[in-house]
Amino acid sequence: MPTIVEQPRLNVPAPDFRLPATDGGSYGLADIMGPKGAVIVFICNHCPYVKAITERLVAAADELAGEGIGFAAINSNDADAYPDDSFENMVRFAQERGFPFPYLWDESQAVARAYDAVCTPDFFGLNAAGLIVYRGRLDEGRKDPPPADAKRELVDAMREVAASGEAPADQIPSVGCSIKWKAA
Repeated sequence: MPTIVEQPRLNVPAPDFRLPATDGGSYGLADIMGPKGAVIVFICNHCPYVKAITERLVAAADELAGEGIGFAAINSNDADAYPDDSFENMVRFAQERGFPFPYLWDESQAVARAYDAVCTPDFFGLNAAGLIVYRGRLDEGRKDPPPADAKRELVDAMREVAASGEAPADQIPSVGCSIKWKAA
């Protein structure tokens, strides 16, 4: 059963972080931010919802980068319980799919908890001031591609954020697999 994001916290500062990336670097929120905002998306390697959107995700990231909006993906899943989500597999996943953005490893799960992330994919759109203003979905596609006439919700919302600092009021929550939390 898919997990659905509910009652997002908006207009709050995005939590900062510093995480290792599949490209060998280490990134913090300031490194991700573009002059007009950023998108932080929680994903993983094994989720069928994530696998289904990666081509559209890469296209959106490329397009938004050209408009001054930074982009990063974070994997917070418990790799001991879900070995497909290990850092080594993250490296392979990012390379195979041509990620043009940093793919970060939140091994402690502290960043996912700070953002109140619940599923993969889970999108957080930030304005230039670093406030979370968007918590919607990429588009209406889930495991299947969206209809040809579907709105590009994330791209459209982030263009509005870039222009005004505000996101549309109508935000449809993302749907996906639950984040695989470590045992307490």
